Amino acid sequence: MINQNAIVESLNWRYATKKFDATKKINEQNWNTLAESLRLAPSSYGLQPWKFLVVQNRETLKKLTPLSWGQTQVEDCSHFVVFTTMAKMTEEHVKNFIQKTAKVRGQDPETLKGYQDMMIGDVVKGPRSEIAKWWAQRQSYIAMGFLMQTSALLQIDTCAMEGIDPAGYDDVLGLKGTGYETVAAVACGYRHPDDKYQTLKKVRFDTSDVIKFV
Repeated sequence: MINQNAIVESLNWRYATKKFDATKKINEQNWNTLAESLRLAPSSYGLQPWKFLVVQNRETLKKLTPLSWGQTQVEDCSHFVVFTTMAKMTEEHVKNFIQKTAKVRGQDPETLKGYQDMMIGDVVKGPRSEIAKWWAQRQSYIAMGFLMQTSALLQIDTCAMEGIDPAGYDDVLGLKGTGYETVAAVACGYRHPDDKYQTLKKVRFDTSDVIKFV
């Protein structure tokens, strides 16, 4: 198990990187670990209502930059991950999840029908179906946290980016009609030596200010 001090050190080490070193790339082994942090992230019901688009095409990245308030991280980072979620939950998605569950656990899908019907009755046909889009978006932030913490443990820099035009991203990435919509993005790579923000002290409220035992 990882040393507890190493966890805290990684949390203090990370910051929202503003300037990446475009010459440094995440190696395949480290990227595979980051990809697993996304794949293994938890979600409500385990439904995983998301897709993570790793944009590497240079022309596409150039188109995304003006849709990101001109932030240079888009083009200078090693891996630019766009978080997309389902605009509406569907029976097909729930049933696919049940089939996957049955296969992985060696179960008869029929034994999971009650679970399947309960999920469909909630986020597909029930009252929560009306807000399922925003429910899915909130799930994606869990995955974002997993990616950023795993990156920090590997001493890979990140910058979470909500300052983007989601609809513009959807157009550039061809998401129209796919059932998925852009939520946010995370730039991953290595900080540039000239990024002044890396030397600033982290500002956080005291533990006693934000954590209460009741």
